Amino acid sequence: MRITFLGTGTSQGIPVIACECVVCRSNDQHDKRLRTSVWVQTQGKSFVIDTGPDFRQQMLRANVKDLDAAIFTHQHKDHTAGLDDIRAFNHRQQMDIPLYGRQQVLNQIKTEFAYAFAEKRYPGVPHFSLHPIENEPFEIEGVQIVPIEVMHHKLPVFGYRIGDFTYITDANYISQEEQQKIIGSRVLVLDTLQKEPHLSHFTLSQALDLIDQLNVPQAYLTHMSHKLGLHAVIESELPPHVHLAYDGLVLDL
Repeated sequence: MRITFLGTGTSQGIPVIACECVVCRSNDQHDKRLRTSVWVQTQGKSFVIDTGPDFRQQMLRANVKDLDAAIFTHQHKDHTAGLDDIRAFNHRQQMDIPLYGRQQVLNQIKTEFAYAFAEKRYPGVPHFSLHPIENEPFEIEGVQIVPIEVMHHKLPVFGYRIGDFTYITDANYISQEEQQKIIGSRVLVLDTLQKEPHLSHFTLSQALDLIDQLNVPQAYLTHMSHKLGLHAVIESELPPHVHLAYDGLVLDL
């Protein structure tokens, strides 16, 4: 399995264009973060988890040639807004691209991209097939995926476990029952917005505490705001088995 981090940042906080903080002015490429998403290659299949506003740029940068499905964690725009650009894969592969997510997520996609579902569609609009999922394992092209329900303040969000890899973003609470699904993962990716308390995201200390509780061998932090701090500084403060993810990071499991 190969995991490519397409984006590790967030829309949270001051827009970068107006920000004078040291992270936004940093020349370190590790501090240049697009909106959070990953590309999963496993068993000869290619999936993305979330299609945020930077989707097109991310696909080009990672040189993604084929896409078997897009899987959604939740319906917030920083995780869905780039979906229109999936049309390039429609054209290349001559097929509808399957979308997997909670029914509420797919309903919102149908509303926000209504032109893609119209009875008489304009030529060239994206084509999708919708596949609602619930909190139980499902398969895409023979690959088993286990949803993990987490809470993003009061909004239920799905993380996903694929083999030994678990990916959780936009969360500030995971029940004991759902934590059991993570146990045994070789790699955990976990939401970590900033150091200060936040209404709907794990802080750095909360994420580190949870990683210790779950006893995972290796963990990466994602969905980071500029408020978290410089990559090089925070990385130097972390335990040996925990790292800040960064755009373009590739993991081979």
